[in-house]
Amino acid sequence: MKKKILVCVYSCVSESGVKHVGGEAGLGWNLVKQLSRFFDVYAITHYQNRESIEKLLEKESVNNIKFFYIKLPRFFNFLEQFHKGGIQVYSYIWQIKAYFVAKKLHKKINFDAFHHITYANDWMASFIGALLPIPYIRGPGGGAQRIPKNFLKEYSFKKHLDEWIRGVSQWVFKHDPFFIMGQKKAKAILVCNRESFEALPKGWREKAFFFPVNGVSTKELLLEDAKLGYKNNDFLILSAGKLIKIKGFDLAIKSFKIFSDKMPNVKFIIVGDGPEFKNLKRLSQKLDIEYKVIFEEWLSREKLLEKMISCDVFLFASLRDGGGAVIVEAMSLGKPVVCFDLAGPGFHIDEKCGIKIKPENPEQAMREMADAIEKLYFDKNLRAQLGRGAKIKAEQEYNWDKLGERLLKIYNEALKINSNNLKI
Repeated sequence: MKKKILVCVYSCVSESGVKHVGGEAGLGWNLVKQLSRFFDVYAITHYQNRESIEKLLEKESVNNIKFFYIKLPRFFNFLEQFHKGGIQVYSYIWQIKAYFVAKKLHKKINFDAFHHITYANDWMASFIGALLPIPYIRGPGGGAQRIPKNFLKEYSFKKHLDEWIRGVSQWVFKHDPFFIMGQKKAKAILVCNRESFEALPKGWREKAFFFPVNGVSTKELLLEDAKLGYKNNDFLILSAGKLIKIKGFDLAIKSFKIFSDKMPNVKFIIVGDGPEFKNLKRLSQKLDIEYKVIFEEWLSREKLLEKMISCDVFLFASLRDGGGAVIVEAMSLGKPVVCFDLAGPGFHIDEKCGIKIKPENPEQAMREMADAIEKLYFDKNLRAQLGRGAKIKAEQEYNWDKLGERLLKIYNEALKINSNNLKI
C-alpha cells in the first residue's frame, strides 16, 4: 500500500503560459506531480489556484493527487497588494488556517508524513510541520542570499532601507517559536543554495540536503533549433527576467557596453518587463548602444525557450536570486552561461557549463563579465564545450523526473533514519 503524504503548497501553478507565475508556483506544481508517482498525495493549496489546477489536471495524466483549496477571509486580501513582504505575511496567516484543515484531515486519513513545499524560504514557520504529529520534510527553499555590500552604493536610500527591513524581518521570523519547533522536528531540510545551507545552525545542517528549486521537463530537453529572424552573423547575448533592480540588468548592459565597443555584429536581447524598464532603456541610450540592445516584453515560457535557442551566450547578472530558473532553462538548451557566483546561479553553474564571476565591486564585476563574454566570442570551441556541459548537467540534475527520483531517496532516508544521522 502506498504511503499517504500530506503536502502544503500555498503556491502551485504550472509556469506554462501564465504571466509572472513565479518560481515558487512552478516548483509546487512539479514536486506535487513527482510525489504522486510514488505516494498518494493530499495537497493543501490556496483557493486562487483551483481553476488553473483543475484545467491542468484535465490536460495532464496525473494520478494519486487530491487537492484541498482554502483561503482567508476577504479582510486579509489587502496584504496581497503590498509587493514587498505582503504576500509572505498573508501566507503566514494562511498557514495557521491550513494547520487546522490538516489536523482534521489527519484524523480521517492518518498521513505517513508531511512535506512543506511552498513557501519554504529559510525563515518562515510551517505550523503543520511544527504541530502535526507525523514526520516532517521541508523545502527546497532559500532566503539567506544578500546583495553584496559593495554593490549597495548603486542603490537608492529607499532600496537600502528595503534591504535592511528584509534582514530584520527574516531575523524576527527565524526566532518565531513555531519556526524553531518545526526546524528541530524536521527529518530533512532541503536548501537550494550554499548561502541558505551556511545560514542553518550546525545541528540542523546534519539533516540538510541540497536540492534545486528549478527544473525542466523531458520535453523541454528535446527542443530543436528554431529560426527567429535575427541575422546569422550576429553574435547574440540573451538575458531574461523581471526588470527589477536586484536582477542587475544595469550591470549587464554596462558589461555589454565594454564588450560591444570592441566587437562588430553583436546584439544583446533582454526579455522581460518591470519597473526598471524605462531606466534600462535610458541607460542603453546614454551609453550609445540602444541600436545593439533589444528589449522584448514578457514572453510565455514556451516562447522564451524558443528565443533562447537563437542566442550564443546567456547572461545573468542578478545579485540576489535564490533560484534562477532562467539559468536552468538556458542550460537545458545547451547555452553557456555567464553569471555571478552568488546563491542560485552560483549553485547551478560550474566550470563545465559556464563562467562565474566573484563580484567584489561593480567596476570589477562589469569588467570581468565583459571579459568572459569576449572569451566566449572568440573561442567557438569553448562555447560549444560549455554548451554541451550545460546540456548534460541539465539532463542529469535538473530533469523533473530525475529530481522526483532524487526526492524519493531523500524520503526513504529521512523516514527510516533518525534525523540526527542524516547526511548531505
